[in-house]
Amino acid sequence: MLPREELLKGVENRDSVARVIDQAEQAIKTWEVVVTDFFSPPELAEIQRVFSRLTDVQLVAWGGYPQAERQRLAIARAELPLDQSQVSLVVLEIAGNFLFDSATHRDFLGAMLGTGIVREKTGDIIVLGERGAQAIVVPELAEFLQIHLNQVRSVPVKTQPIELAELKVREPKKKELTTVEASLRLDAIASAGFGMSRSKMVDLIDSGDVRVNWKEVTQASSQVKSGDLIAIRGKGRLEVGEIAVTKKERYRVQLTRYM
Repeated sequence: MLPREELLKGVENRDSVARVIDQAEQAIKTWEVVVTDFFSPPELAEIQRVFSRLTDVQLVAWGGYPQAERQRLAIARAELPLDQSQVSLVVLEIAGNFLFDSATHRDFLGAMLGTGIVREKTGDIIVLGERGAQAIVVPELAEFLQIHLNQVRSVPVKTQPIELAELKVREPKKKELTTVEASLRLDAIASAGFGMSRSKMVDLIDSGDVRVNWKEVTQASSQVKSGDLIAIRGKGRLEVGEIAVTKKERYRVQLTRYM
C-alpha cells in the first residue's frame, strides 16, 4: 500500500492525486499497466511531483503529440517496461464547413460535452479554421461521438476516427531573448519575457492569471530560477534558461517565449 496521507499532504489537486494513488495501487497489485483519464497541465505537474518520491511505481504521460497540454498517464510497477505506446488514444476528425460560422476551441469542446461526456475523457482539441477540428479522446468514446457529435454551432459535422499521424499540429513559434534585471522577481522576469509593463504584469499575477510550473502564483515578489516555466492565460509560455550574474551584480537571464 502507498503512503496515501503523506502523499496527499499539501496538494492542491487532491481529488486527482487521490484517484491516481488508487490506480497506482491497482497497478502494483495486479502487475498490469493502468491508464488514467486526461489531466490538465497543473494536475499533471502535481501528480508527477508527488509520485517522483516513490520507487516502486512509474508513470508515463502522453497526449498524442509532444506539446500536448492535456495528457493521460500509464501507471505500472517499476519492474515492468513502460512507454508512451501504452497510453491508448483516438484522434477524431470533426469535419464541417465553418466558412460562414467560424467556431472556436470553446465551441468544439462545448459541442462534445453537450453529448453528455465529461471533460476528463477528452484531450487537446486542434482547431483547423473553416474545415473543423481534430480532438483527442479516450478510445471508448470514439464510437459514441461518431454517432452523437453531429453539429457544432449551426454547422453540421461528420465525426470520424483518423490515424494519429494525421494530427495537424503546428510547431509552437518561439522567440529567444536575454534580459538583465536587478532581481529574479517573477514580475521583473515575466514582464521582460512577455514584453509588457511591470504594473500590467503585477495586475495579472494578482488576478491569478499567472502560473509557475503550472502552480498559481499570486506574489509578484516570488523568485524564479533556471528551468522554471511561466504561463499566462491566453498569452503563451516563457521558459527561464541560464542565469548568470554580471560584474555589476545584476542577473542576465536567457528566456524562451513560446507563442
